[in-house]
Amino acid sequence: MARRLTPPERYAFGASLASLQAPNGDPCVRVSGTELWMAARTPDGPGTLHLAHAGGELVAEAYGAGAEWLLDRADAIVGLRDDVSGFPALAKAHPVVHRLARTFSGLRLPATGLVFHRVLRAILEQKVTGVEAFRAYRKICRKFGEPAPGPTPLLLPPDPAAIAASPYWMFHPLGVEQRRTQALLRAAREAGRIERCADAAEATRRLTALPGIGPWTAAEVVRVAYGDGDAVSVGDYHVPNTVAWALAGEARGTDDRMLELLEPFRGHRGRVCDLLAHGGIGAPRFGPRMPVRSFARF
Repeated sequence: MARRLTPPERYAFGASLASLQAPNGDPCVRVSGTELWMAARTPDGPGTLHLAHAGGELVAEAYGAGAEWLLDRADAIVGLRDDVSGFPALAKAHPVVHRLARTFSGLRLPATGLVFHRVLRAILEQKVTGVEAFRAYRKICRKFGEPAPGPTPLLLPPDPAAIAASPYWMFHPLGVEQRRTQALLRAAREAGRIERCADAAEATRRLTALPGIGPWTAAEVVRVAYGDGDAVSVGDYHVPNTVAWALAGEARGTDDRMLELLEPFRGHRGRVCDLLAHGGIGAPRFGPRMPVRSFARF
């Protein structure tokens, strides 16, 4: 099955889809400057989506029982449903944001419609270094994943039912301590309800009602699963400082200060944070970095 899509002018394929792939070898997703391979557990069953960017168009192909579902959502997955029409006017509220909006005008936010896979990643990324989080993610995918349909060797994301049925101690050798494991098990048990949320607001309410999932985790999920350009990762270790430095020249910022500075961009506050990251803007660093903890044999 195949589908052809026409991206907007200056569309940045690889940069727009980079968030779909966990760094350092994602077993479920592969993204390059011109191709996406993504394995998924869709409502219709397992599937794999392949997208190729060439000659000014996108060619989407899909495999498995979920192929039709993935093709129907292919334009959303690559960010073509992302509405940026009102953002250029808002961006003029600050010269840095205005410059970045023009420089990265081809960026679009994906909206996969696949919630639990993103919940898995977001919970694993809570309060640890990226090295720890992505290592645990790879281990969990390899333990619980299954071969995905299609010609490329990918693994399907873990089945939430399999995770929900596992005891918490099983995750310790995979690099996840009890606190994050319990949050993951709760989310896995509620995966059916979470996947059926109508929009980002409902998903945020349901996610944050679960113990162990707060505003940061919910924002990380809905920004990708629903393409929510207003989702701000409140509670992040770096983002408040980045926003305060970029928009006010302040080396350190709180969540409240970050939200105050982002208010002129309401509706696109998360998009502004993404632009700052793409622009390589970061606050000055003081003191030691967060250490990589060791609590299990890797």
